[in-house]
Amino acid sequence: MNRIEWQDLPSATRAAVERHTGPVKTAENPPHGVMSQLACIVRTATGRAFVKGTHQDDPQAWVYRHEADVTRFAPRAPKVLWEAEAGGWLLYGYEYVVGRHPDLNPGSTDLGPLVRTLAVLSDASWPETLRKKPLHSRWSEFLPADVPSYLQGGGLAHTDMSPHNMLMTPAGDLLLLDWALACPAPVWADTALTIPRLISAGHAPKQAETIARQVPVYRAAAPAAVDVFAHTVYTAWADWERTRPMPHRAALTAAARDWAAYRDSVAHVDT
Repeated sequence: MNRIEWQDLPSATRAAVERHTGPVKTAENPPHGVMSQLACIVRTATGRAFVKGTHQDDPQAWVYRHEADVTRFAPRAPKVLWEAEAGGWLLYGYEYVVGRHPDLNPGSTDLGPLVRTLAVLSDASWPETLRKKPLHSRWSEFLPADVPSYLQGGGLAHTDMSPHNMLMTPAGDLLLLDWALACPAPVWADTALTIPRLISAGHAPKQAETIARQVPVYRAAAPAAVDVFAHTVYTAWADWERTRPMPHRAALTAAARDWAAYRDSVAHVDT
């Protein structure tokens, strides 16, 4: 992606932003990569804001609108502060949150806040005013045509549970960033999608499941539903590793494979 710096934006675009923020004193790139044509932290007399966006004629511009719309409803998310369209650009300002990415390794004190956030997320319903393809439709090529009802749902799911999309605040809360992939899903989907992340961080599948089962909706999910979900995650991630390779995909696919295998072993013992 061709990235642009704040100072290279059209003057009309910068002026539109500064009507919300006041004069920008400095602008710096975020510490981790953000897949946006513009992504920066602006500092003004009143504080900092995270700014991201793209050209108005970008075919993916709708994603930024969707992300902002979802974030306004999402729990444990930075606030959307403003929207600016000027000079051929669409930009959004988000609350700047001081924090660090969590440590998901075994024994980490960040696991407790993670569980609490997952429990809060499980109470959020998908807003009726927002249209978005549900998770089971996103995975349609990996599921039977007659999708089981337990893989459908109306929960507000983030679906991209990478620790790089999480921030631990000084107050000990875990927030979720980057809601662009949010969609309707089973209320326990985000908890389930966190399990391969925990395995990738060094947890055995049983340990990861034990953490996930601290979230009431996951503990209450039908075992057969979780089994199918785990295998679907593995099948989808393995396919994306082949067709859309990225450096991080191999480790995640391996973690998903281990989770699916664990689910099979548990089912075998139970029967």
